[in-house]
Amino acid sequence: MKSALYRETGLDSPIEVVERPIPDAGRGHVRVRIAVSGVNPTDVDQKRGRGAHEELREPQVPNQDGAGTVDAVGEGVHGVSVGDRVWVWDASWKRSEGTAQQYVVLPAHQVVPLALEASFDVGASLGIPALTAHRALTSFAEGPEELAPGAFDGRTVLVAGGAGAVGHAAIQLARWAGAEVIATVSGDRKAELATRAGAHHVIDYTRGSLPAAVRAIGRPSVIVEVNALHNLHDDIELIADGGGISIYTPGNSPTLDIPSRRAMTKNIQFSFILTYTTSERQKRHAVAAVAAAVAAGALAVGAEHGMPVTRFSLDEVPAALQAVADHTVGKVLVDIP
Repeated sequence: MKSALYRETGLDSPIEVVERPIPDAGRGHVRVRIAVSGVNPTDVDQKRGRGAHEELREPQVPNQDGAGTVDAVGEGVHGVSVGDRVWVWDASWKRSEGTAQQYVVLPAHQVVPLALEASFDVGASLGIPALTAHRALTSFAEGPEELAPGAFDGRTVLVAGGAGAVGHAAIQLARWAGAEVIATVSGDRKAELATRAGAHHVIDYTRGSLPAAVRAIGRPSVIVEVNALHNLHDDIELIADGGGISIYTPGNSPTLDIPSRRAMTKNIQFSFILTYTTSERQKRHAVAAVAAAVAAGALAVGAEHGMPVTRFSLDEVPAALQAVADHTVGKVLVDIP
């Protein structure tokens, strides 16, 4: 099989496409023939490492997310069969085998049936963004633990960075669950994308007062925050009493200044999100809800859905990672031959 791999960290370290043996699917595992591999900022971080070139103990195949067809099923596996269309998540988390290759073997619970109506592009775009978005929306004491139609009826959700991959998924999931969705963006192009994703209200934060624009719509009970370093004080002002602020990126600072008295007065909840380390129960709820949303047609990619796709071939994995590092708007995908 063909695999893209690197042997040392560093964004500029070489990635080569090599021929390797097709792995066996052992007990409790599933082998998937990958059709499309999704690229995320976390894949860039993994490749970058700690800023210096460090030789790895074994070659690393990048990328956590992907979609394709079940090729082999190990003993004791139920729920998927050879030939099924599936999507996979966290493929290279604490493993050397990601989705930038023709075949990957994963524990069965990380291989999820993909609705017939959904493309492999959709499947490869779930994983990190959609599971992060689900946890960001459901991580507070009042719940719900798992999104479904009606779960957010009567609630308002503010999604910062509505044109990003996580923001896009958060808009779609929140709307599917019944929320009124406000998205913030910078610029007309991103505003159009957030609107196509399904946001009811889109605010360009570079024009005028963001707090005033949000207050004119209503107070959100949940805020999904991509840039807490700059937005946290506004978030605390805007959020409804007892609301929750989910933070899923660290930003450019390892620490945050939280005005604790103001937060305490409003009984605000803060949730810091890393999808890799959510509990088994939380991940199970997220996977189930995302799969249901996909089957309902509520999660989609493509320019018409607010998430334009930029495609690369397996030989172009370095360029795909660089495109994500350069903050290319939309979803970066790698077609696997």
